[in-house]
Amino acid sequence: MSKKKGGHHGGAWKVAYADFVTAMMALFMVLWISSQDEEILISTSEFFQNPYNSPQDQSLGVMPNTSNSIGSGDTDEIEKNNVTDMAFLYALAKEFYRLLDLDENDDTSPLEIKVTSDGLRITVFDRTGQPLFVNNSDEFTAWGDFAIRNLSWIMDRYNHKIRIDAHASKKTSPEAADYGSWELSVDRANATRRKLVHYALEPSKVERVTGYGDSLPLPGLAADDESNQRIEISLVMN
Repeated sequence: MSKKKGGHHGGAWKVAYADFVTAMMALFMVLWISSQDEEILISTSEFFQNPYNSPQDQSLGVMPNTSNSIGSGDTDEIEKNNVTDMAFLYALAKEFYRLLDLDENDDTSPLEIKVTSDGLRITVFDRTGQPLFVNNSDEFTAWGDFAIRNLSWIMDRYNHKIRIDAHASKKTSPEAADYGSWELSVDRANATRRKLVHYALEPSKVERVTGYGDSLPLPGLAADDESNQRIEISLVMN
């Protein structure tokens, strides 16, 4: 007498496995989002509450578009992208801090990164404790070279225009009488551009290079405060 062969059990296990993998991925996303900054948590929460009309706060860095020439469909698409843009900018800021091994919450950090209305502004300070440049010159210190090199590597990955602004303080006093803070800031801005391009940055991404001398001290600081000696590199979203 011949034995009956066992029946085919089908692919039900594949469905169960797919559900398990999906659940694990969802858990990973929840844990990752929960570890982000408060701004990202708020933006994400608002997006999922109303994903097609996210009430993005203007102060978080994305300018609302009020042009009458844009149709309602285009406006909705811009609003839907706001949360994604903000999350990207905050994640990019964290990447800069991590690569330079700096604490973003340290008030004495030589690096400060802020999300602005059109992108990201990276300020590198030239302070005595950790100078960016050799005193009264446009020559980078070893740390300055390290910082600009790492910034260049990251910035070249993304399609942003770059603006470079250099500032000096009132106490900046080069030896030559005809070489003051204006000349020094212009030279440092150009030195920063050359160094960024030397390491990785595509030259066509540089949109503007400006030296402001000591005309724009930081709010709340005396004109001769050394924190006014700084390079501001802005990544402008297209």
